[in-house]
Amino acid sequence: MQIDTSQQDLAWQEQALCAQTGGDFFFPEPGSSVREAKSICRLCEIRSECLEYALDNDERFGVWGGLSEKERQRLRRIRGGS
Repeated sequence: MQIDTSQQDLAWQEQALCAQTGGDFFFPEPGSSVREAKSICRLCEIRSECLEYALDNDERFGVWGGLSEKERQRLRRIRGGS
């Protein structure tokens, strides 16, 4: 039996607190606060998996792993990414 690695790799998303609260906090309108999303992320046990997913997949919008778009861009530059 072959395991679908894409589904297996994304299984962590089912455990994420954001999956239980909805996307509005995590994809706010431009200029809106991301404070609520970050406070939820701080409580999430899989925050690091989420952040790594966002960095690996070049997610450019929303809050992932507790970081905003600009914060992830800075982290990519520090790590030597694009």
